[in-house]
Amino acid sequence: MRTYLLRRLLLVFPTLLGVLLLNFAIVQFAPGGPVERLLARIHNAEIDSAVRLSGASAGEVRASSAAGATGATATGDSVYRGARGLEEKFVRSLEKQFGLDKPAHARFLTMLKSYLTFDFGSSFYRDQSVLSLIADKLPVSISLGLWTTLLVYGVSIPLGIRKAVRAGSPFDAWSSFLLVIGNAIPAFLFAILLIVLFAGGSFWSLFPLRGLTSENFSDLSWGEKVLDYFWHLTLPLVSMTIGGFASLALLTKNAFLDNITALYVTSARAKGVGERRILYGHVFRNAMLIVIAGFPAAFVGIFFTATAFIEIVFSLDGLGLLTYQAVIERDYPIFFATLYIFSLLGLLLGIVTDFTYRWVDPRIDFEARAL
Repeated sequence: MRTYLLRRLLLVFPTLLGVLLLNFAIVQFAPGGPVERLLARIHNAEIDSAVRLSGASAGEVRASSAAGATGATATGDSVYRGARGLEEKFVRSLEKQFGLDKPAHARFLTMLKSYLTFDFGSSFYRDQSVLSLIADKLPVSISLGLWTTLLVYGVSIPLGIRKAVRAGSPFDAWSSFLLVIGNAIPAFLFAILLIVLFAGGSFWSLFPLRGLTSENFSDLSWGEKVLDYFWHLTLPLVSMTIGGFASLALLTKNAFLDNITALYVTSARAKGVGERRILYGHVFRNAMLIVIAGFPAAFVGIFFTATAFIEIVFSLDGLGLLTYQAVIERDYPIFFATLYIFSLLGLLLGIVTDFTYRWVDPRIDFEARAL
């Protein structure tokens, strides 16, 4: 396994390079970069200022801006400075401030050198380093991702095994019906439904709408803090668990059904081996391989995709919401830093998964296989 581990670790770096290069290339062609966005903010701020000074409507000021920019109907000086345009020198200073005055390949190489030492620079719009921002937001995402993963795997696997053992029974039928419904509802839509029902939307106000703690959290006792934390976490956790819970339970059931009907199980029964020993001593190892194979993708998906939607819906100040805001605001240092961290995490989890394969079934020999 040492040689295999070394080869997998060596593959991490070119894979990360490919992920960053592809996304960096896409960003170069994306319209509306950070400079354009900041200029738009300045433009809107000046319109608001002109509206307050002149008493005209925003539409009139915008019309004056357009006329002044084209020189079509401008008579006299406009109260709006944007009608005369922004100085080219100012625009160039913004490009230099964001590091966009250099060629794309030079910026990419500089980014790679910094990322090797986990130096992600500073946010374009926040007066804070990217690493400190991620450290501040990470506990919220870890709370959601960790508890969701434990719930999904802790409930889905036993349920899937029970459905496989009792395949065709009424229990299997009605539980499959509920699982299919749960799998068909997107997590964010289910979150909105829970808010409407239980967070003061239209019916009951049993759970808080936003945040992971109450305003008086620091004044609570240790036991009250735990209860308050899980009280805030209930609706987000339920929302995130539904989709993964359904798909994983059905996957576990199908994996066990495929192995229960295999010839080695029939042979073990013929030798008088008990059903419990067959199920957990023989079938479990083979059936769990496909479940373990999907763990890295599920784990990263929960942390990176599912939490983003849930954090937005429930106004949770976590890493998913930070990444979403970075994409909207074109805050590239935050976007590429989170992409780098999650890609690295997914690749390392893939290696851990291979070792878990070996732990579940010692017959697997990665050394004898090509990558």
